[in-house]
Amino acid sequence: MQGPDTVSLLRRIDEGDADAAQELLPIVYGELRRLASRAMAKQGPGHTLQTTALLNEAWLRLVDRSGKSWENRDHFLAVAATAMRSVLVDHARRRGSGKRAVGARVDLDDAVAAFEHRSTDLLALDVALDELAARDAQLARIVEMRFFGGLKHSELARVLDLPLRTVERRWKAARSWLFSRLAPENEGGSSHGQ
Repeated sequence: MQGPDTVSLLRRIDEGDADAAQELLPIVYGELRRLASRAMAKQGPGHTLQTTALLNEAWLRLVDRSGKSWENRDHFLAVAATAMRSVLVDHARRRGSGKRAVGARVDLDDAVAAFEHRSTDLLALDVALDELAARDAQLARIVEMRFFGGLKHSELARVLDLPLRTVERRWKAARSWLFSRLAPENEGGSSHGQ
């Protein structure tokens, strides 16, 4: 998903050109498929949403962003991560109506030692991310793009226009806050962390 063709197609979509979306899909499909595969790999066994369905629903949400412009490839991927989060959370809500359901559990992030071998309810993660966003929108965005979009620290630094070390520090802060918020003793509505 590189080059001027992608940027010009994103601009045409912003301007309401439906044909541009059809031209863009083959160019970005592989990248979106990778994001969807990463997001689905974090879903528990028995999850009823398939990777292709996640990709298709996220695509519809991406091209139906009236009045919002695309800055570049990284911005597109960040918004795709948000769209995938939204699709997965909506799916979990429909399946469980707010209750914990089989298959609605996800690994928070296998790459992060504090969350290794730990699962959390996708709906609880969504609520926690909303709470984090109310406290610090940038921290929530970092978690969202890393967890749902699979973006690496270097990609996050480009998207957020921050130094890599700042992104790394902010990720640690977000991870720590989420760990305290999602700890089992907090599930019944007790303390919400710092």
